[in-house]
Amino acid sequence: MTQQIIIITGAFFGMLSVILGAFGAHALKKTLSNEQLHSFEVGVKYQMYHAIVLLVLGFNFETITSATYWCFTLGIILFSFSIYGLVISASKEKKLKFLGPITPIGGLLLVIGWFLILINTL
Repeated sequence: MTQQIIIITGAFFGMLSVILGAFGAHALKKTLSNEQLHSFEVGVKYQMYHAIVLLVLGFNFETITSATYWCFTLGIILFSFSIYGLVISASKEKKLKFLGPITPIGGLLLVIGWFLILINTL
């Protein structure tokens, strides 16, 4: 894993979280319930938090392992994007239920990424 790839990944996920946050706040506000909007916002927040972590790790390249990078990258995709899919599909009354079990897998990968940072630092 190169430093440039880690920084690009973090920047991409950060940019995308701003776009999706604006999309949720403006375009989806009219079609989502308050609970659905809150869930969508959780996905956006977690995506941004972990995008920032990837940037910090990328700029401190010696502190990141390939496993940490992949845990955060796949964790963002599985956690946040499954939430987006669940919320948007539910608002159209065609809930993609298969995405439900994917969200906690993504969350687990994010937790493992944090654990790897802890282990690598110790």
